[in-house]
Amino acid sequence: MRRRRWLIAAMSAAAAIALSAGLIVTLTGSAAPVTKAATYPHPRPQPLVPTKPKPKPGPLLSPFTGERIKKLGPVLVVKIDNIVDARPKTGLQSADIIYVLPVEGGLSRFAAVFSSHFPPVIGPVRSAREDDLELLRQFGRPAFAYSGATPHLLPFIHRARIVDLYAGIAGGYYRDPYRYAPHNLYADSKVLLSEMKKASKARDIGFRFGPPPPGGRVLRSYSASYPAAAYTFRWSARAQRWLVWMDGAPAMATEGGQMGGATVVIQYTTIKTSRFLEYGSRPPYAVSTGSGRAVVLRNGRAYTVHWSRPSSDGGTTYTLPSGKRMTFAPGQVWVMFAGAWP
Repeated sequence: MRRRRWLIAAMSAAAAIALSAGLIVTLTGSAAPVTKAATYPHPRPQPLVPTKPKPKPGPLLSPFTGERIKKLGPVLVVKIDNIVDARPKTGLQSADIIYVLPVEGGLSRFAAVFSSHFPPVIGPVRSAREDDLELLRQFGRPAFAYSGATPHLLPFIHRARIVDLYAGIAGGYYRDPYRYAPHNLYADSKVLLSEMKKASKARDIGFRFGPPPPGGRVLRSYSASYPAAAYTFRWSARAQRWLVWMDGAPAMATEGGQMGGATVVIQYTTIKTSRFLEYGSRPPYAVSTGSGRAVVLRNGRAYTVHWSRPSSDGGTTYTLPSGKRMTFAPGQVWVMFAGAWP
């Protein structure tokens, strides 16, 4: 009887130990308990949005000519002599823009703008006038090459926002012994470029290029003049340019061919007198700011437009009577400032 009680007690103790061990296994995780799989919310399917291909950048175009260029170049403006003894010119076929400006004696000079192409030699180089400073400001900080100026004007040029390539301080100038002075000063553009590293690059000055707008009148030639300088621009369908005649003779270039532009602008403006004496009198000053009427020649047609340049720091816009911008033909641009002589 006592043995039976002992056996029952031993079996009860063993059962208790086994139960306790099972509980410990469950709590410690030594055995792999059966667990319910975790559930997560399913993401909503997103609609497939087709990705638009990035547009390929178009070719880089010069803001001065509308032609393809590899990069924007620095701006070099050279004041060019235009008396009869200074003809023919050198290097102007490579200019982006040629401005025609009045000077004393009823004559004219050029301000040739280079940025896309730089010919080896440019000239003949001549002296600056006061209205050059107003014209130059639209280019930012251009390099300005000139042979000199009247003593009272010269300090204003030196303080202007330019890279000063005055022939008295910059290198690269030389005299051609086969021409008469002072119409024989030429510039080596390679040397000028080495001295104009801080010049600003070409930027928008208001020109727009594209197909010809509707309208305009068919025109084969257009003439404009100063008291002692006559210009005629004649359309050449073969050359696709307006070829230039000066004082009744073709305006030839030493590098070959006749000078002319794909677009010619006759910009009618106020011509007043400068503050500074030149050869004992005050030379004319062509005002390039403000607004007025202009005639734009392109592709054998003439368009009457409105020009506007509110500030000397900005460029000039040319607007058709419809209110749309006038488009120029890609290529060299000539701008002649014309008006009543003071």
